[in-house]
Amino acid sequence: MHDKDSQASRVRFSVFEADLRRGELRKYGLKLKLHGQPFQILAMLLQRPGELVTREEIREKLWPRNTFVDFEHSVNTSIKRLREVLGDNANSPRFIETLPRQGYRFIAPVEILSSELHSNAGGETLLAPDSENPESGLASDPSNRGNGLAELPGNARNHRGPGTPGSHQRGLKRAWAPLLAGVAVAGLLVVLLAGRLRDSLSSRLAPPPRIESIAVLPLENLSHDSEQDYFADGMTEELITNLGKIEALRVVSRTSVMQYKGTKKTVPEIAKELNVDTLVEGSVLRTGDRVRITANLLNAKTDRHIWAESYERDLRDVLSLQDELARTIAEEIRIKLTAQEMARLSGSPTVSPEAYRLYLQARYHCYKRTLQGFERSIQLFQQALAEDPGYASAYAGLAECYGLLPFYGGGSSRDVFPKAKAAALKAVELDDSLAEAHAAIGFVLLYGDWDWAGAEKELRRAIELDPSYPTSRHWYAEYLSAMGRHEEAVAEIRRAQELDPLSALLFAIGAEIYTNARNYDECIGDSKKALELDPNFALAHENLAGCFLLKKLYKEAGAEYMEAGRIWGSANSEVMTLGYALSGRRADAIRTLERSRADSDFPARTSIIQARICLEANLCTKEEALDFLEKAFREHEAYMPFLNVHPAFDPLRSDSRFKDLIRRMRFPNGLR
Repeated sequence: MHDKDSQASRVRFSVFEADLRRGELRKYGLKLKLHGQPFQILAMLLQRPGELVTREEIREKLWPRNTFVDFEHSVNTSIKRLREVLGDNANSPRFIETLPRQGYRFIAPVEILSSELHSNAGGETLLAPDSENPESGLASDPSNRGNGLAELPGNARNHRGPGTPGSHQRGLKRAWAPLLAGVAVAGLLVVLLAGRLRDSLSSRLAPPPRIESIAVLPLENLSHDSEQDYFADGMTEELITNLGKIEALRVVSRTSVMQYKGTKKTVPEIAKELNVDTLVEGSVLRTGDRVRITANLLNAKTDRHIWAESYERDLRDVLSLQDELARTIAEEIRIKLTAQEMARLSGSPTVSPEAYRLYLQARYHCYKRTLQGFERSIQLFQQALAEDPGYASAYAGLAECYGLLPFYGGGSSRDVFPKAKAAALKAVELDDSLAEAHAAIGFVLLYGDWDWAGAEKELRRAIELDPSYPTSRHWYAEYLSAMGRHEEAVAEIRRAQELDPLSALLFAIGAEIYTNARNYDECIGDSKKALELDPNFALAHENLAGCFLLKKLYKEAGAEYMEAGRIWGSANSEVMTLGYALSGRRADAIRTLERSRADSDFPARTSIIQARICLEANLCTKEEALDFLEKAFREHEAYMPFLNVHPAFDPLRSDSRFKDLIRRMRFPNGLR
């Protein structure tokens, strides 16, 4: 195809044309999206058509041995992308043939449109301007130029020999006959191809389908060390968080995507279940303080690649790498970022590698949503802050864990909410753009300070900063429910469920919001959805029991309370009290209630819960229930914001003591 001193600059094969100098590939004259490593491999194959290009040669050319990269994965990804663009098939290739354990060969005919003869001082071939008319399609032999016969079959430069003028004319006719036939065939091909070109142009000129949603599948841990799983999971979460800052894009939450870790489901199957337009898949490899991320962006419906790239950074620069990755993905799916979004995705600070490692470990334990998980997370967040006192995200994580402790039996609200608030305020002081920090402040103002206006302001700010962060929407829905703004609360929890469609917790919260809105059928529906996702989710069984109770389905309610108590793992829990009472076992119910008050395994079952149980099971007087509520007020218990909306307390609403309690909690006027 070329001698040792020249290389092809522009070549044609089938309906494709490659400009190796500019790094462009066109089909029917229209530019295709192919760049980076996939195009470089194509260039190597096109410069040696019909020859084996070994995987080792590809490595030496594109990934020198001192480069930190998973070579095998990168080559496979690049070849897959290349075949997709060419419409090729590995099993029955038209263009790229795989030679197992050796390399690849380009098997289609290749036509040189131009070549170059320019080298630098080091002897490396450089790409130079075209040395001939790019439209001629002729070889570079000067003797062929101008005669129009260079590529005619047979007698290309016919010379006079012995014979008559007639025989000479007949010879010319014979020489031109193949050309005329070729022209006729070419004309027919032009007619046939015109339709295909018109259709192709129409489809390409039509506006591309709008992309509005995306899911980041769990990044693969290429270290194959399970102890490093937290790192890959953390990097997945970081990318989700950064993409969530783009308002025009719905980004599925970590909780839902993590359920596809190690899945065998296809991309279209996952996309249908998550209801997204695009998916990101990829891998993470960490070696010491170096990290490499490979990311592939796929069309969710067709499982075709849109874009793929690999990044390598020092661990201290990984935050800016995540910003860059999110910006690139937005560009590839044609989302125009606002100035505010560009600012949020730029200028991330460096972070101590050890602090970042500890932070990811803390997040890993935090997402277990257990008391032990929160306690371990708090330790790790504190260690991360000892390494890097300016790490705002670590303060935000610490605030979240402290704030959730009282709901999991990890201490009293009076003790832990001040710690949560201090950590959240420090996070905002260091970085006012952190959505999770503003959400944590809003959470503490709602449950700890009963500062209703302040809570709404902070939660709305968190949603503004990261519209795809389901936790902000979850907590804002709870705020709206506590304020009696039931329609808004339902709309907000539905948005959270869309962002995290496989979260049993969010459907359980939806059941509670429907309970406060007195919509018990929807409460039952969300409870059952939660149990479809997690049959052993105690809170969902408890909420379902409450729905049944309010609909006066006592037998069904008793059975669900008993099941919730079994899962909670304590025969002395208050839900068992209700289970016994609704099943006709009143003596067992009273005995269990007395024991539960001293049960150290369930300190989260607070006085307000005991008041509710007493009222629902008819096990105490109104005065005794009000005594429980006074104690809950003095202890500033976490569940108190729902005092004025939960149906269990309806029998007390006309009581003067209850009205005074509501006044002291400073609920908005419309809720008194």
